[in-house]
Amino acid sequence: MSAGLTNRPRTGAAVDGETARRRGWGWLLLVPGMLYLGIFFVFPTIQLFFTSLYDPSGSFETGYSMTWHFANYVDALTSTWNLFVRSFAYAGITTLVCLLLGYPLAYAIAFRAGRWKYFMLVLVIAPFFTSFLLRTLAWRTILSDQGPVTSFFQLIGVLPEGGRLLATPVAVIAGLIYNFMPFMTLPLYAALDKVDYRLIEAAGDLYSSPLTGFRKVTFPLSMPGVVAGTLLTFIPACGDYINAELLGTPKQYMVGNRIQSAFLTEHNYPLAASLSLILMAVVLVMVIAYVRRAGTEELV
Repeated sequence: MSAGLTNRPRTGAAVDGETARRRGWGWLLLVPGMLYLGIFFVFPTIQLFFTSLYDPSGSFETGYSMTWHFANYVDALTSTWNLFVRSFAYAGITTLVCLLLGYPLAYAIAFRAGRWKYFMLVLVIAPFFTSFLLRTLAWRTILSDQGPVTSFFQLIGVLPEGGRLLATPVAVIAGLIYNFMPFMTLPLYAALDKVDYRLIEAAGDLYSSPLTGFRKVTFPLSMPGVVAGTLLTFIPACGDYINAELLGTPKQYMVGNRIQSAFLTEHNYPLAASLSLILMAVVLVMVIAYVRRAGTEELV
């Protein structure tokens, strides 16, 4: 009799209560991550917002006073709008080139590498074993006026005699492409690796050309990787200043260079904070619009 009572199935109320308790424990698992974001992202962003409203007539020596000067945003945007345009243009070109170069590479690793797959993945992430700064400094040597790349382009007539690559937009964009290529390739590989190759073969069996099969089957299935890769490339490229600083001149400076100079050199904290928040807001709007337009279920 007691055994029968022990093995009696639980009622719906008991199951619902247990499910609710498990969900409660699940929410607790979010506490460390939310606490980290609150301390190191939300709080600094709020502080940055208040800093952007300081009286611009103050100075680092005398201090700044809170005057709720919202005109700082207008002044910051009108004085540096060209830097925003240049930053988004460089970041957009970088993202497009990384996609065009990274997609075939990710496709080859996912479907053609065979037993060399993991070795090729190590090669993709190998630049991360070296400092970002050292990698960019190496490009100064590669693209120098007497370097092998410039000499080769002069030899084949792409560059005129005495022409140069260093200290040009080409050098800055080349550095951005090199430094952010892994951020594009790895998400693309992760998405393509989950694609069932039999679906691609089935497209060929149904008399689809390779181009049509790619357009109708492969590329749509890899869209989560495309969206993730473009975001991981475009967002940090917009705010980068190292490549423009080391590979370009003030004529190629991006908005990140202006923010860095305002913070650390001029100590113009209201201007720097205003520029930072404007950049964050514009990028956020662009990202939301892009993700909605892409319409991938895993990211929307």
